[in-house]
Amino acid sequence: MGSPLLEVRGLKAGYGKQEVLRGVDLRVNRGEKVVVIGPSGSGKSTLLKCIPHLVKPLAGEIVFDGKQVGDGPAALRETRSKIGFVFQHYTLFPHMTLLRNVAMPLQLVKGLPRHDAELIAAEALARLGLKDLAPKYPLELSGGQQQRGAIARAMAIDPSLLLLDEPTSALDPELRNEVLETLYGIAREGRSMIIVTHEIDFAEAAADRVVFIDNGLIVEEGDARQVLERPRGERTERFLRRLKSVV
Repeated sequence: MGSPLLEVRGLKAGYGKQEVLRGVDLRVNRGEKVVVIGPSGSGKSTLLKCIPHLVKPLAGEIVFDGKQVGDGPAALRETRSKIGFVFQHYTLFPHMTLLRNVAMPLQLVKGLPRHDAELIAAEALARLGLKDLAPKYPLELSGGQQQRGAIARAMAIDPSLLLLDEPTSALDPELRNEVLETLYGIAREGRSMIIVTHEIDFAEAAADRVVFIDNGLIVEEGDARQVLERPRGERTERFLRRLKSVV
């Protein structure tokens, strides 16, 4: 299968005196779609944020595309130029148009001139059906349009790895489906993705592998259908039963 795109080894992380991740090992191969599930506070979002060092690990190693993440500012900048991140709450700048929101990372991370960055941003927005909304400001957009704009921003840098942190949790059902359709399209492209989500239907249809995190540790992982339909662990089964009853 060749070398993995991402290897996380013995990862520990936390906030202040609170340890959130207590020794996580994770491997993601090129082109693989991995869905991460688990209860609130289990460390799912922290895991994603540690990969590009938005949260600095306390211990462990993260190797991305064959290089250690965090070996100085230049190496970290290079890593971040290859990783797209979509947050739960859009994180679009309200004082910038949608086009500028998408173009800005291309200038800051990729070092492109403004004109070139805006051309690429316009193409990314068009791909996601947002071409006509490019001159709009975030407050003029629906939640689904804002989140699709955030996805366009992450995709505009042509990332080797796309990280999505509960991208539909802040949306109502109609807008959630709108964003999920966008994610299905990206998954079909064969891009490497790690998605933190409670969308079990999406995980079954689009994921290659599911990882279940509880209390800062990976307690089960495997083929998506196997984990979601026939989990080996009692803790995983209990979590999925409760999740499906809510849905």
